[in-house]
Amino acid sequence: MNAIALGPLLIALPRLYAFIAALALLLASMALLRLGKSQRAGWFNGLVLTWLIGARLGYVLTHFDSYLADPLEILKLWQPGYSALWGLLAAAAFSAWKLRRQLTTLIKAEALLMASVALWLGLMAWNPLGHQAGLDELPDIALEDLEGNQVNLHSLQGKPLVLNLWATWCPPCRREMPLLAEADKREDVRIVIVNQGETLLTAVRYLDGQGLDFNHALLDPEQRLMVVVESPGLPTSLLFDADGQLVKRHVGELTRAQLTAWLEE
Repeated sequence: MNAIALGPLLIALPRLYAFIAALALLLASMALLRLGKSQRAGWFNGLVLTWLIGARLGYVLTHFDSYLADPLEILKLWQPGYSALWGLLAAAAFSAWKLRRQLTTLIKAEALLMASVALWLGLMAWNPLGHQAGLDELPDIALEDLEGNQVNLHSLQGKPLVLNLWATWCPPCRREMPLLAEADKREDVRIVIVNQGETLLTAVRYLDGQGLDFNHALLDPEQRLMVVVESPGLPTSLLFDADGQLVKRHVGELTRAQLTAWLEE
């Protein structure tokens, strides 16, 4: 999984690992760079800010068509959507400008920056705080739809399928629901939303109130799917290929760019 839960709070592991790498960079710079306290603070704070801006803008440019449909999503900085490569290039350029009159210090700073990125990549590959759930194919579970009919998830394979676990009390679930409803209109994919732990009346009242219509809206009042996919929280989305094999998983809010990339694989 790409997130861990601390009580009701979901923490994205890539961001947590990035924080660890940034902290390591700060501590190493304190020990190895001959910079005064204020100069080091200015360099480090500017480096982090430049990395974030560069990473965000790089991702937006790479997925420009998705953000063109809703430009305000660019400002939703809490959502996924950062390019590590663009961030590194921006941070390296900032260091080169900030320390341009201190060649030795500049070389050390760039080396430390590269080392911190290598640490982040290593943590991402190792993923010590995450785990790979045992689920690798569309689960063989029967659930009821909003009309009371039994639907076996395993029978829905045949097209790429996005399985989304949600609840009406979950703000990020509600924010991503219009994107899923829009994707559900496509002929080449199936979108299956499964409400977790709520009653039929609660789910129907919310969907009708928001004008959301899905071909496959199911109920899971006992939250069996949460157990099967070993989800730490909501929303959780899983992408399966046409043969029912798991391709991607994501805990947290989906963005338009992320969902578009999933459906175009």
